Amino acid sequence: MCGKEQATPVSKSFAPTKSSLDAITRINDDRIINLDQGDPMMFETYWNQMGDKCTVEISGYEWMSYFADAGNLCWFLLPGLGDAIKRLHRTVGNAVTEDRYIVVGTGSSQLFQAALYALCPPDALRPVSVVSAAPYYSCYPQLTEFLRSSLYKWAGDAYAFEEEGPYIEVVCNPNNPDGIVREPVVNRDDGKVIHDLAYYWPQYTPITFPANHDIMLFTFSKCTGHAGSRIGWALVKDKAVAAKMVEYMTIATIGVSKEAQLRAAKIMQVITDSYLDLAPKDVELFFEHAKRAMADRWKRVREIVAKSEMFSLPKYPLEYCHFSSNYTMTNPGFAWFKCKDDIGDCSNLFRRHKILGRSGKFFGVDAKYCRLSMIADEESFNLFLRRLSAIVETNDVPSGL
Repeated sequence: MCGKEQATPVSKSFAPTKSSLDAITRINDDRIINLDQGDPMMFETYWNQMGDKCTVEISGYEWMSYFADAGNLCWFLLPGLGDAIKRLHRTVGNAVTEDRYIVVGTGSSQLFQAALYALCPPDALRPVSVVSAAPYYSCYPQLTEFLRSSLYKWAGDAYAFEEEGPYIEVVCNPNNPDGIVREPVVNRDDGKVIHDLAYYWPQYTPITFPANHDIMLFTFSKCTGHAGSRIGWALVKDKAVAAKMVEYMTIATIGVSKEAQLRAAKIMQVITDSYLDLAPKDVELFFEHAKRAMADRWKRVREIVAKSEMFSLPKYPLEYCHFSSNYTMTNPGFAWFKCKDDIGDCSNLFRRHKILGRSGKFFGVDAKYCRLSMIADEESFNLFLRRLSAIVETNDVPSGL
């Protein structure tokens, strides 16, 4: 991890000289770029230009109770957030919300564990196996094993799963880390499926159909970039499963922050208003902005990678997007690099050039793969491009990789 950098005080009496600016540039060029995590700071530019359109004011006496809607199955879900979630999905067309129960969580990671708890019978003789097709999201094993529960266990790659008995398969679509469209692999009658749709938004992938699954997980962080609000939600078809997920949330955290829910609801409202012509004309459409930004980043990365045979990246088909009403390309939130065969450890290569990525071994595949975030802040991404270009142009592969 890269430690937090301390800003150097600057005298207000003097403008910086060319030599001091050059020194600052050298320091910035020499810093470690952390692309290991998907911190979506690239969207900060858009929300900054929105000014106070998304501002939420809360008085000291408001929302003091544990309860938000005592008559609702998810009693801590603010009605305004539930309505905003349904409205957002209807606008984008990426998920069916009719006849679904909405369970709000502190990010989708908490909802993932809530879903595991809900799907596992409490009196089972042995833990239920949890699988996902490799390369799978690197946090699935960690989240599954973290509580050391007797209800479930991590059983690895769905392609290699041969155990008898109940199982849970996690399908990430489009997949993290490689952006590929996924479907269940095991397909047995004794299995349950959790669909993780964190990246099923127009800036990352064509919206080809409204997802209509039993359990669908979404996260505010990857939808709009507001990772710090820690809001996720599940669309659940079965009432009993939704009730068990609410039970988990009640025991774990007694609900979800109402302040965070209010902010999320406001931002979702601003987005949907702009698409329904209910917002001022000076409001730029969020998904159009985000889609252009993602496409531009991918174009620049692919142009660099094409200059050498050191790396390869996945290729995605051109598909019709019902949201944008045209054919679009997938532009995932992560770049799934594969190094050429004589480079044994791709993440080590990047690390030696002060670029932190996540090795393929954490995703259940070979270390010749490495995942790098495409949604970092602008400065970090531009510095990454410069270093990637230098690696490619000089064929700079240190010995011992």
